[in-house]
Amino acid sequence: MDTTKHRAAIERLYTDRATIRRNVEYQAPNRATRQEVQTIYIDQPCRMSMRALAQNDQTEAQNDVRYEIKLFISPELEIRQGDVVTLTRGARNWTLTAGEPFPYTTHQEISLQRKGYA
Repeated sequence: MDTTKHRAAIERLYTDRATIRRNVEYQAPNRATRQEVQTIYIDQPCRMSMRALAQNDQTEAQNDVRYEIKLFISPELEIRQGDVVTLTRGARNWTLTAGEPFPYTTHQEISLQRKGYA
């Protein structure tokens, strides 16, 4: 089945941008194994959708914020669980952690989680 038209229709909805970073191991000059954060993809077209409403857990000491976003992006990109994804919509940015990708022939869907403090 030719999915070219289906993919083009989905990609017309891509109004957001994603930058993906991950920890990559490398060998330091002293032969020790280290990790550094590397940018893997920059400003990739995508679409984000709110999957679940935010949960605020207010305590006297802090206000925890947790929510999930579903990311729709090209299936050719290799995004791994644990990658840090920065999404941009207009002038607003979100930084989230990727869950396990679910690939389709036309796109892939990835659950992104945000945990932070308000």
